[in-house]
Amino acid sequence: MCEYCGCQSLSAIDELTREHDAVVTLISLVRDARRDDDTTRTAELAREIAAALDPHTEVEEHGLFPALADEFPEKIAALEAEHRRIESVLAEAAEGVPADPGWPERLMDTLALLREHILKEQDGVFPAALAMLEPEQWEAVEAVRTRVGSRVPEPNR
Repeated sequence: MCEYCGCQSLSAIDELTREHDAVVTLISLVRDARRDDDTTRTAELAREIAAALDPHTEVEEHGLFPALADEFPEKIAALEAEHRRIESVLAEAAEGVPADPGWPERLMDTLALLREHILKEQDGVFPAALAMLEPEQWEAVEAVRTRVGSRVPEPNR
């Protein structure tokens, strides 16, 4: 995704970006499963997306967002609200294929929202954090990451 501002040189942002990239890959697999009308695979992928987003959201909401909330309260509140909407639809597949026949279409709408959400973070939040956060704020972000880990495998380097 984005590489223009240099924010990925920070390990905290690099990890968040890697998680975004993994989620975008999973979204493309959901599209394939939906095209094939494979609701079982669609639900499995929804669970994988939810698993990848769980620690990711924790780092954002308990590390990164609090550091930016005073400067951008409405934007941060909107991003957190989007997190809740996305989590809600993904959670419907937590135990298997949802019985509601409208769920696959809600999922697709939610994944479109997730794509837009990722762009907002990468094009707005991450560069703003790079410009604004002090070292102790980055340490707080890293402390959350250390506590929650990541569910996205490290890249082969």
